[in-house]
Amino acid sequence: MRGQRPTLVFLHGIGGRAWGWQDALEHFAGQGWHVLAWDMPGYGESPPIEGLDFDHLADALEALLAHAQVPRAVLIGHSLGGMVALQAWVRHPQRIAGLVLAGSSPAFGHGSGDFQTRFLADRLAPLEAGQTLADIAARLIPAMAGPGAAPGALARAQACMASITPAGYRAALHALVQFEQRAALPTISVPTLCLAGEHDRTAAPAVVRRMADKIPGAGYAEMRGAGHLMNFEKPEAFAAVLSTFLDAHFPAETQP
Repeated sequence: MRGQRPTLVFLHGIGGRAWGWQDALEHFAGQGWHVLAWDMPGYGESPPIEGLDFDHLADALEALLAHAQVPRAVLIGHSLGGMVALQAWVRHPQRIAGLVLAGSSPAFGHGSGDFQTRFLADRLAPLEAGQTLADIAARLIPAMAGPGAAPGALARAQACMASITPAGYRAALHALVQFEQRAALPTISVPTLCLAGEHDRTAAPAVVRRMADKIPGAGYAEMRGAGHLMNFEKPEAFAAVLSTFLDAHFPAETQP
């Protein structure tokens, strides 16, 4: 008999929450997978971490997987969650059986301090002006979706972002602009899928494809019609792409 398949661990983006993965969790649990999704530190019931950075995030994920007795995991990270997955590979590779990097990139922006400063100022300005996360979500979420996204498909994404605390959002933004793991890409030795949305302007398909090209043996897939919020916009198509990758590399247990 083959060994037990790894647990699928879903990692949300900066505007996400664990329950934003509900469609995927239900789908893959129904297919017999063990599944898990986290609220990263500072989100939901997860306590914040002082001085949050990607090392802290990767270590917090490792602690969660150890507590949940997950020996090996396929990390499925969207946007910032993909960055957490890359950092986890660098710090705790023994725990990782595979990677799915969806709408993500191996570094933030252009590597310029001025660029990061402007990005932070732009993203934090609404909070400084007294807007709530619900206000910000109402503006940002539709702008990040593909042109054909149905309004109802984005309701969960907006609800997720609206539920984040200002402190958690600020901490995640400050961590985001420091991310840099391009040098780690050639070291990845587990099955990896880099997934882009056709209309993603946050992690453009060309960026995701270049990332895949630098990871030995990595696959690349592009979801037609989707924007950055591919798992919210097209949950069935997202599950289908993910299933193709998982079934190819982690087939179900079979009797000899």
